[in-house]
Amino acid sequence: MSATEKAKAEMERVAGRAVRKTAHAMGKETLAAKGAALESRGQARRLKEKGKDKFR
Repeated sequence: MSATEKAKAEMERVAGRAVRKTAHAMGKETLAAKGAALESRGQARRLKEKGKDKFR
């Protein structure tokens, strides 16, 4: 398991959260939804990487 993959997942999650919160504050709901999707993808990737660690 690579530290690069963990970092990529964390950056995706943080970036998605920032986009979602900023877009929501500006009233841009479509962009907020895209940020939420990015955050969810990062969270899923993070959980996948944690799962890999359990089996090693």
